[in-house]
Amino acid sequence: EAKPLSLSALAKPPVRAGKTARTARQNGLRDTAKRPPRQRHKGHRATTTPRRHDRQTITTLTKLKPTMKKTIITALLAIMALAHAGAAKNYPENSDYLWVTVPDHDNWTYKVGEEAIIDVQFYKYGIPRDATIEYSIGGDCLPDDTHGKATMKRGKATINMGTSRKPGFRDLRLTANVDGKKYTHHVKVGFSPDKIRPYTAEPADFTEFWQSNLSRAAAFPLKYTREPAPEYTTDRVEAWLIKLQTDREGHSLYAYLLVPRGAKPGSCPVVLTPPGAGVKRIKRVAEGMYYPENGVIRLVTEIHGLDPRLPETTFDDIRAAFDGRVKGYLYQGLDNRDNYYMRHVYTGLVRCIDLLTSLPEWDGRNVITQGGSQGGALAIIAAALDTRVTLCVANHPALSDAGLTGGYPHFTEKDGMLTPEKLETMAYYDVANFARYVKATTFMTWGYNDNTCPPTTSYAVWNTLACPKECLVTPINEHWTSAGTDRAQLDWILSKLKK
Repeated sequence: EAKPLSLSALAKPPVRAGKTARTARQNGLRDTAKRPPRQRHKGHRATTTPRRHDRQTITTLTKLKPTMKKTIITALLAIMALAHAGAAKNYPENSDYLWVTVPDHDNWTYKVGEEAIIDVQFYKYGIPRDATIEYSIGGDCLPDDTHGKATMKRGKATINMGTSRKPGFRDLRLTANVDGKKYTHHVKVGFSPDKIRPYTAEPADFTEFWQSNLSRAAAFPLKYTREPAPEYTTDRVEAWLIKLQTDREGHSLYAYLLVPRGAKPGSCPVVLTPPGAGVKRIKRVAEGMYYPENGVIRLVTEIHGLDPRLPETTFDDIRAAFDGRVKGYLYQGLDNRDNYYMRHVYTGLVRCIDLLTSLPEWDGRNVITQGGSQGGALAIIAAALDTRVTLCVANHPALSDAGLTGGYPHFTEKDGMLTPEKLETMAYYDVANFARYVKATTFMTWGYNDNTCPPTTSYAVWNTLACPKECLVTPINEHWTSAGTDRAQLDWILSKLKK
């Protein structure tokens, strides 16, 4: 059994320009403790989500230069002949109406001090409609600070969003009243996002804390059960349901292990895919069958130790026990870093890698972590905790700069979460603090219109990563990736494998 590797053994990079880590610890977290709560604008998602299978067309593709140079691949949806080149559409499924928002910079990105001009179009039944737009503008997932009105003539209006005096994002929130019904939409643009830095400071004993936890988990022998999973077994894939005990405290997790049928010893890379947030069955197993079908072993996990074969009513009851919220468990135990719910989840990631690297089919060279949202966070964290990881793929990672800046799980939404004790604990679990320890070549993707894992927090992570890295920036995206992007990530993995 391979031993987990030490965070403290990794060379810590120099302190970034700007605030020093010491200054951030002394002044940062407490200086803005009265920051106003973030705003969710729940109506936006329902009015801006197109069909998954036609969500993405890449219009600008820049090949990444080696190592740490940042490549931004701007991806905009193909627009119909309703608007000029550079526009992007958010068309709800089976909808009678269409918003089109066209920033005057094609990549939706500006320098600090530049004004952002947005052409706004509204169509109902494909017909441009006259209407008065009420709009507001605010920071990324923060309250509005500007309000105004614009008149659409033949379905078109132009709104000047102004600028930002510091790196970050501004969100234009639109409401049109047409035929007695309100229609909402939003569009975010970035201002010098490559200069965004995490607000969350790294605790002085961060590496010591996690090395202690990893050592304690490693002292427990690798222990798991495996039984056939016929629901996912095919003529090309052998599927198994795994129950892995991760520590002496009795924590465990379930996972589906998908192995290429007939794989020879020493022939397969391994991929760990942790889940998105929630207390739920293991999702999207069948959608990723192209991993084992292309010679890659994949372990798709949950994190709560709940058998995925349990009835849905049981999951409902457990969610209710976590105050009825999808993310309720992410609030549990924050008063003390040793009691936080995610402590055993993070160390459990290394135990999953122990399992994968114990398989006779593992090729002995390639270990990949891959996931989205909470799963994207856990993919990065696993790559930081275990240097056996050679590649990392993360979509819009959650738990990133997540204290006062509005990152998921949006601690600012719940009363009593921003106490000094809770803020201190959050820092030990924040992806931004793990990111600087990742050595594996990393691929990230995120969207500007995401209100779940807002782009400010994805940039905080991206700009902190000091490893070889590539990214796909898709401004139109909210909290999703297309099936095409998901499949392309496997192609990226296969292209980067150690031979």
